[in-house]
Amino acid sequence: MEESLFEKVGGEPFFEQLVNVFYDAVEVDATLRPMYPEDLTESRRHLTLFFMQYWGGPRTYQEQRGHPRLRMRHAPFRVTKSARDAWLVAMGGALDSVRDQLSDEQYEEMTAYFLMAANQMRNV
Repeated sequence: MEESLFEKVGGEPFFEQLVNVFYDAVEVDATLRPMYPEDLTESRRHLTLFFMQYWGGPRTYQEQRGHPRLRMRHAPFRVTKSARDAWLVAMGGALDSVRDQLSDEQYEEMTAYFLMAANQMRNV
């Protein structure tokens, strides 16, 4: 059986690093920051668990929070084109921060996923 991306990149520490850099950008982004709670601790944990599960790691996210239902979870927020773009800039910067830990194929796979997901979350 082929190793999952989760296993190939070293598991949880990789995704924690990715998510922490992403949320560091969210904290200072005027477009994104209002969409998140004051304390980002749980947001960081949830996104880390989701990414770990999505890329073949433990199913802890689903065990604790149920099906991801991303569109439903984002429905209360006005996800405009500018919000999508701000999210992609923040996540792109986070992905670039771990670029040296990824093969070209892994980097492209993650970039493609983030673009697809960001586009699907737009609701305005």
